[in-house]
Amino acid sequence: MTVQLNHTIVAAHDKHTSARFLADLLGLQVSPQYGPFIPVAIPNGVTLDYMDQPGSGFAEIASQHYAFLVSEDDFDAIFGRIQAAGLTYWADPAHRIKGEINTNDGGRGVYFDDPNGHVLEILTRPYGSGITR
Repeated sequence: MTVQLNHTIVAAHDKHTSARFLADLLGLQVSPQYGPFIPVAIPNGVTLDYMDQPGSGFAEIASQHYAFLVSEDDFDAIFGRIQAAGLTYWADPAHRIKGEINTNDGGRGVYFDDPNGHVLEILTRPYGSGITR
C-alpha cells in the first residue's frame, strides 16, 4: 500500500489573503475556490486548502508549521521575495536568531510567519541529510 499526503486544511483569518501570501512568496498559483477552500497546489502533489476559521478576524488560530523543501535556486528567489516584502525571518523555529538563515545539514533554511501566525520554513536539505552546523 502506498500512502501519500494529498491535502491539508490551513486555518486562516482571510483564506484569500493567506493563500495569495503563500503562493506569491513560493512562486505558485492560487487555484479556484473549491467549496469553502482556496487551494494552493504544491508541485509534489500536496494541496494546502485555506479555509476561514469560524469567527475569523478575532478568534485565535493555533499556529502550525509548514516546511517546504526547495532547490538552491528556488531558495534564492523565495528568500529574495521574503526580503523584498520586508518580512521578519529567523534561522530557527523558536524565533531566537532574527535576521539570519541557517546552514543545517549543509544546506540553507529560513523561517518566517504568515498572516495567521503559522510558521513557514523553506529549506534546501531535508533534516538529517547532512552535517549540522
